[in-house]
Amino acid sequence: MFGHPRYQDINALLNTDLAQRTPLICVHRGTGLGNVPENTADAITAALRQGADMVEFDVIRSADGVFFVFHDGLEQHAFDRADDIRALGAEEIRALRYGWSDRAAGPSELGDVFARFRGETLFNVDRSWWYWDELLPFADRFDMAGQLVFKSPTDDQWLDKLRRHPVKYPFVPMVHSRADLDAVLDYPDINLVGVELIARHAKDELADPAVIAEMHQRGLLCLLNAINLPDGVPLYAGIDDHTSVVGDPDDGWGRLMEMGADIIQTDWPDLLGRYRHRVRGTAVREYGTWGRPAPAQQRIG
Repeated sequence: MFGHPRYQDINALLNTDLAQRTPLICVHRGTGLGNVPENTADAITAALRQGADMVEFDVIRSADGVFFVFHDGLEQHAFDRADDIRALGAEEIRALRYGWSDRAAGPSELGDVFARFRGETLFNVDRSWWYWDELLPFADRFDMAGQLVFKSPTDDQWLDKLRRHPVKYPFVPMVHSRADLDAVLDYPDINLVGVELIARHAKDELADPAVIAEMHQRGLLCLLNAINLPDGVPLYAGIDDHTSVVGDPDDGWGRLMEMGADIIQTDWPDLLGRYRHRVRGTAVREYGTWGRPAPAQQRIG
């Protein structure tokens, strides 16, 4: 079991899934292919249908306080506009349309995503920590704490927001150094279930399998990130999706699994799922009830 026993009820879904299939497949921004834009409700559905166990997404807030699923800074690519859409009101953001989608898709509101997938889907909530004073109480309204695994840097200002919040959401911080680990390992009153280890090269102190073994001894899971960033900066010692997809997956995902990864973040859930099945016999998660639009009267927020 990962996490402190006092939070075992909140962490039950995560621990049950990990007991059934390890490593969990966490899909970066959902599956944005064809005319389905990433970081949308449809991308989440697509990722789940491709075998995702967990879906990562990013959060922004409109100028008038409405939360949307989007990665700020990608406005030019998404909407062919250079301005920061966080300066827009909610109605203006709702009117935006992704440039490559012939279905005229627009940004998904976070409340709609929560309502649509409430009940069984695990999420890794990224790039949201700036808004936690308002976002955490907003998430409380959906009564889905066990589904939402939050992440952030290890700065005290973010850890303190989690400490002060009464609902103890599962937390997997991004750690870049031993100092980052030391900052979170004994931090009081947060539901630390694991860490995302960031290692830029093979000699990085966090690329040592002994660190993963230590985390496991402490009852903490390890998330290893295989995605390839546009700027080419490695997230875990160059052991990545590219190696796994165009080379030998034994040299990519296989190495992460051998090192003890409990969650692998990827842009290629179907291929990783097939590989995991081949080497570990782990069945891909079957399509469930998720992804069905909630009735209008059930919308919250």
